[in-house]
Amino acid sequence: MRPTAPQAIAETRAWVERAVIGLNLCPFAKAVQAKGQVRYIATDATDPDTLLAELCSELRLLAATSPSQTDTTLLIHPGVLGNFDDYNDFLDIADAALHALGLDGVLQVASFHPDYRFAGSAADDIANATNRSPYPTLHLLREASVERAVSAFPEPEAIYEANMRTLQALGADGWAALQARCRADVKG
Repeated sequence: MRPTAPQAIAETRAWVERAVIGLNLCPFAKAVQAKGQVRYIATDATDPDTLLAELCSELRLLAATSPSQTDTTLLIHPGVLGNFDDYNDFLDIADAALHALGLDGVLQVASFHPDYRFAGSAADDIANATNRSPYPTLHLLREASVERAVSAFPEPEAIYEANMRTLQALGADGWAALQARCRADVKG
């Protein structure tokens, strides 16, 4: 059963709070979340063409909005691209849309999916959890914000290594428990 838009947003918000910020998987997320600069939007799209149209609309909106109001957008799409391989193929289409809209170098699209798998990794490799969200999600980021955040971080390459240590210490059972707490936060 597909979640309602408010449910998908609430579960994604809980994941951002507990996993992304709580485990410090992205040290840059806390500030924009605390300032209310993250736009959470859940689409009812059930096919890639509709998702693409909504992605383009969100890219235009983010580009036209002041970063002080909305610095980043999470476009949650539980009704389409549930299969990770299909989702991964769609990322090329998303990049082409950025180019077609003239937003290369202005915005970028990062990827999160419940079954995320880095190339060459096993499906059960805990490292994949760094990009595992409750629902397929396209993360729209401002290039300038990413560059500013990375330049302020003393060793950005250390983030990946710290994430691997965190996730290995947490383990598969710990990750499953964290995901269950995110769902419980919404139902609770």
